[in-house]
Amino acid sequence: MIDITANLASDLITRTSETARVQQMVQLSLAPVFLLAAIGAVLNVMNVRLIWIVDRVNAIESGTAEDRAEEELAALRRRQKFASLAINFSSVAALIICLVIALMFISAFIRPAIGTLVAICWVGAMVLVIGSLIFFMRETQIATASAKERRALSRAIESQLEEREG
Repeated sequence: MIDITANLASDLITRTSETARVQQMVQLSLAPVFLLAAIGAVLNVMNVRLIWIVDRVNAIESGTAEDRAEEELAALRRRQKFASLAINFSSVAALIICLVIALMFISAFIRPAIGTLVAICWVGAMVLVIGSLIFFMRETQIATASAKERRALSRAIESQLEEREG
């Protein structure tokens, strides 16, 4: 048992001691790292928007907002849902990209090929990023609608909810 462990450790050290191989893995991981930075920037924007929405909903519910603001509450809640989904999808995508980077390093130093797993994780992360951007786009579409359109949307949302309940 000790011989097997010593052999595995020796083999791992031999495979990871090659500076050129480590440099190559660092270079290959740069694209996912840049994507991770971009997702972080988009997450920051989405979080600021979500915080504003939550503050606005709280102001309306506490009665400190202007008179007609309550009519927009359903649209604000819809925006909150889309913003939250966008943030969740982006966060999971970022975690998977971190996993991709780790798997890329590990794959360079182990015998079983895990390239398929790396590819599946990468595609999954891209699907989540796409979904996140779609939800973010939908939230911004609602936000950029005129006040009159938002009130009409709120009335439509409320009537749909009443139909489901009734």
